[in-house]
Amino acid sequence: MMTDAQIMLQVKNGDAEAFEQLVEKYKLPIINFCLRFSGNKDDAEDLAQDVFVRVFQAAERYEDRAKFSTWLYRIAVNLCLNHQRRKKLITFLSLDRNHHDSSERSSDNLEALFSSSTPEREYELKEQQRLVQQAINSLPENQKTVVILYRYHNLSYQEIAKILNISISAVESRLHRAKLNLKKRLLTVMKQTKEI
Repeated sequence: MMTDAQIMLQVKNGDAEAFEQLVEKYKLPIINFCLRFSGNKDDAEDLAQDVFVRVFQAAERYEDRAKFSTWLYRIAVNLCLNHQRRKKLITFLSLDRNHHDSSERSSDNLEALFSSSTPEREYELKEQQRLVQQAINSLPENQKTVVILYRYHNLSYQEIAKILNISISAVESRLHRAKLNLKKRLLTVMKQTKEI
């Protein structure tokens, strides 16, 4: 069986079927990654498509120096960050402060903790997932990126460091700060909920 890097080298030589193989293998993980960033399914699908367009455009310059998935996620991170910056700028320029309703936000697709859950328990889980996703979205970009890559894509510190072009200790530091920030935000939300 060929490695992703070997398949990408075939793409570099003009093999369209090899490119389709890579798209099929990574389409869902990249869409999920983009969804975590954007919080919007349509934006996530558009961003994922842009990622693969960039991969195809960069195929002739591809070199087998790093793991293919590292290179792919680096492209995805850059596109998602650019998208977020554009979105913030457009929001600022238009002075349109209407945020998407929480019902429009895509919730975490985690499996239910219990196979025979009650509607109340399902509602609780969805609400918890929504609050966690909201807290993650409120993190600074550098912390949010590390959390998404680590928690939702199960990448190692070393892989994250390569994707973001930072040291492993910087990954550890950002993840630690993100956890502290998430804890503060979630505790604040829990206190507010109890007061209601």
